[in-house]
Formats: sequence, structure tokens, C-alpha cells
Amino acid sequence: MIKRKNNNSGIVYSTEHGKMCPACSRPVTECICRQEKGDPRADGIVRVGRQTKGRKGKGVTLISGVPLDHEAIKSLGKELKKKCGTGGTVKDGIIEIQGDHRGLLVLELEKKGWTVKRSGG
Repeated sequence: MIKRKNNNSGIVYSTEHGKMCPACSRPVTECICRQEKGDPRADGIVRVGRQTKGRKGKGVTLISGVPLDHEAIKSLGKELKKKCGTGGTVKDGIIEIQGDHRGLLVLELEKKGWTVKRSGG
């Protein structure tokens, strides 16, 4: 199934690839135009934050800005979930880990050589 915004625009969602970039018509995780435009999510800084919004008060740790392709992000998410001993998922290039594990995750990501910042409160 393919969804379009209107008749003149490109594909915005595909059941095969998920969200699509309207500018370059690639999956959002493989988008090349964000890096060309200087997208803040592609600035080379991995951000680790916590969010409870829309989760009935349950907190999750969000990891965004990881400079890897979709499959590598999925395997990194699996590794980090195992390290924290909890569940989670990967959605649109953002790793969600159940619970507040920011301290541990910042250390683990810094060991991999990335610049890591804690975001949010």
C-alpha cells in the first residue's frame, strides 16, 4: 500500500519501507537530502533523552542521531536492550529503550566513539 499527500506530490508512506522522504523519494532512514540540507538530526551528535508523553506515565529512553543505516541501528538497539536488561524498539531511526537508562547508555555510546549528549530534562 502506498499513501500520497495529494496527486502532485511524491510517496510519503510505503508498507514496504515505512515513511518516505518527499524530496528524494527514499525511505527516511536512507534519506540523502537531509544531510545535504544540514538537518539538525544529521549533525553527528547522538542524543539520549527520556520521554513519558503518550505512554501513560511510563518512561522510555530515546536515542536519536545515530549515524548508521537502518539495519545497523536495529542491531545496535538489540545490543543496548540486552545491556540494559529491558525491552524496547526502533522506530524511524530512533531507538526506544524501556525505562530510564540514560547514564548507562551514554557511557556505552561513548565507548563506540560517538559524541553523545543528554537531551531533555
